[in-house]
Amino acid sequence: MKIKRPLYSQYLDIIRQNNDNKSAPAKRKQRPKKILSDIPLNNNNKSKIKKNTNNNLISRVQTREGQIRNNIINKSKSKRDYPYNMNEQQIYEMFLKIRQKTDLELNELPYKRALQFDKRTYCGYYISLVRTKHLLFFSFWNSFDYNSRILKIFLFFFNFTVSFMVNALFFNDDTMHKIYEEKGSFDFIYNIPQILYSSLISGFINGLIRTLAVTDSNVLNFKQNAIKKDVNKKHEETIKVIKMKCVLFFIISSILLIAFWFYLACFCAVYKNTQIHLIKDTVISFGTSMIYPFGIYLFPGIFRLPALHDKKQDKEFMFKLSKALQLI
Repeated sequence: MKIKRPLYSQYLDIIRQNNDNKSAPAKRKQRPKKILSDIPLNNNNKSKIKKNTNNNLISRVQTREGQIRNNIINKSKSKRDYPYNMNEQQIYEMFLKIRQKTDLELNELPYKRALQFDKRTYCGYYISLVRTKHLLFFSFWNSFDYNSRILKIFLFFFNFTVSFMVNALFFNDDTMHKIYEEKGSFDFIYNIPQILYSSLISGFINGLIRTLAVTDSNVLNFKQNAIKKDVNKKHEETIKVIKMKCVLFFIISSILLIAFWFYLACFCAVYKNTQIHLIKDTVISFGTSMIYPFGIYLFPGIFRLPALHDKKQDKEFMFKLSKALQLI
């Protein structure tokens, strides 16, 4: 982006000049002696002249600062000189967000860099796993993670649809006969294997679809590996990859949703009395997939935190084990 030197840097120059003047009191002492050399000076006169000189310097700096602040306000009102219809304050805030490392970026750091940058506690690391990996919080927790919020919300409802579909596939002749023997009552013990299998299968399908929907890994790769010489080339390549992923995501998800709708419509039309059982199985399996991650996310921190806080800093194996566990 071709942006002129920001007014904030001019403001910092004024502050820096003020600090330099404060750090050189000898020069300020010499000026009143040359200007008022014919006047006999006692200690009181010296202190008054020094005070007046400092006040004049501070007043000039404050006047200049006020002018720059007004320029900043006037400049921020005009959005023509900045990209994406943003003013200078918005550009600065966006810079601070981009410079700060995200949860995924911290979790994926190698061991040596994690020793330097990752200062989180066990609770902070656990919350980062919940925020980046748990479907409910990943979809609805408003965080700056380089992903489309609309696609994240879509993934949540798509996950529920996949769970609904997979549970319907497990209803065979034996299941129908069991429902008939139980006279329509729901046997939870009998349906436990079906609930577990459907949770695993739907989780696998949703994991594949999620790789096409999320773009944070592509943006972080560009952020970490791009250098000044080829930044424009890397930027174009990253945009092309993201566009391709989004197109594939919408095509594949649309085809799957149409197929799910057709099968579920036929199933519910033929087996009307089985719809309640199907809904119960779906709710239980989907609820199970929302609960068990809270227990799984407890284990990576058990190995990661001791590896990072070790004084010898030679626990790289434990650190890699924690990174492997956080993939589950």
